[in-house]
Amino acid sequence: MDKTELEILLNKVAGGEISAQDAAVRIKTEPYQDLGFAKIDYHRSVRQGAAEVIYGAGKTKEQIYEIVRSMLEHGEKSVLITRMSREAYEYISGKFPVFYDENSKIGIAGDRNINQKTVGKIVVATGGTSDIPVAEEAALTAEFYGSKVVRLYDVGVSGIHRLMDKVDDIASARVIVAVAGMEGALASVIGGMADCPVIAVPTSVGYGANFGGLSALLSMLNSCASGVSVVNIDNGFGAGYLANMINKM
Repeated sequence: MDKTELEILLNKVAGGEISAQDAAVRIKTEPYQDLGFAKIDYHRSVRQGAAEVIYGAGKTKEQIYEIVRSMLEHGEKSVLITRMSREAYEYISGKFPVFYDENSKIGIAGDRNINQKTVGKIVVATGGTSDIPVAEEAALTAEFYGSKVVRLYDVGVSGIHRLMDKVDDIASARVIVAVAGMEGALASVIGGMADCPVIAVPTSVGYGANFGGLSALLSMLNSCASGVSVVNIDNGFGAGYLANMINKM
């Protein structure tokens, strides 16, 4: 049950078409479905404005299929899947229309173009090419929810002139996602240039003392630039989701 369906139900109660008791039963039985291996939260969109997202890592292709099937049958037009394997994509694509991006491991089951009209402006920037998979997870997530995304890839501090060439995009963004590994300096540099919120995403890209992204995480947490917030290592989805929320405010 999405927000529109809930409003229709409440209007029927107000108009005397159904009783309050019947409506209460309907609402009580709607919140989630227990599939045994997963409890699907159908009221997520009512509470948060966006439906549940499937985290694909660690799930079998059959489990992902069953969750997608259930969500589509309960009225979702499209379902976002993160960290989706190619095996799961090939299994599900034989049963539902599925868009799949190999680089970011993002899958979209159902109607990918549900939000064709994008709004605002989110800039997603990376320090290097190796950070693009995480950045694309952020970019595709934000686009899925209806935000316009501009990609600035490979504009890291080792060649700062590449970023300076994109000053107009930085200045006109409503929110910026800065994705970087190594020492993670990109977020601080962009934070010192932008007048909008900057979401820093540390990646696990880097040599040994990068400690799987820990050095970038600590650098970003200790940024001296105001207006910089930080999500977890490699969490492109979290950054894209948050960026979309800020962009839509």
